[in-house]
Amino acid sequence: MVATAAREIGDGEVVFVGMRLPLIAFVVAKKTHAPNAVGLFENGVIRSTPAPELIYTMADPPNIKGATQCLDMLGVMSLLQSGRVHLGFLGAAEVDRFGNLNSTEVRGPKGITRLPGSGGACDIASLAQRFVALLEHSKQRLPERVSFLTSPGNGDGPNWRRRMGLPRGGPSAVITTKAVLRFGEDGEAYLASVHPGIDVDDVVQNTGWKLRVSEKPTCTPEPSAAELKAIREYDKESFWTK
Repeated sequence: MVATAAREIGDGEVVFVGMRLPLIAFVVAKKTHAPNAVGLFENGVIRSTPAPELIYTMADPPNIKGATQCLDMLGVMSLLQSGRVHLGFLGAAEVDRFGNLNSTEVRGPKGITRLPGSGGACDIASLAQRFVALLEHSKQRLPERVSFLTSPGNGDGPNWRRRMGLPRGGPSAVITTKAVLRFGEDGEAYLASVHPGIDVDDVVQNTGWKLRVSEKPTCTPEPSAAELKAIREYDKESFWTK
């Protein structure tokens, strides 16, 4: 998942990094194919180089030391509104067939469970040029429709974003523990590739809607030696990647 996420970052792009696996993906991209990428953090930190050691929160001292800029939240989030952010990484409790995200509440046998909410995710999903979501692959996490719309993907299908006043952006990919989903012109997700050792049927059966499969679904490329080296050198104790 980390290596696949890293490949979503283009050289020279401005990227909302976030925490957990995308944090490592940014490091991998910088050390392999995207040395000129710039990382943004919601607390106002902008980095042209990765933090010199692993961080556990955005405000950890290693993320401040050597930063390109340390602004306030408004300063860094305003880059979204001006269209200068190419890519944002997001997590969620649920992602549905049109790439909408729920991080507010989920409903289960024991009732409603409240979650932390949007944070900056709604801003990123609404205003970045594209976003990528990462999550565990299961029917519960990938329902046909999210039980609460926290951050917009493609809404209910084609042209929804434009109708809602969001003329750019939207989901580019959903990277799960089993596969990579991408989105067609109709705004709906389809199976683009399966991870090594995973069957297409396994992915389809563990998705909460009738997932479309591309004519020739590929196998997600395994991490290269350089990507593995970058991951292991940065997350030495496998804190985020275990």
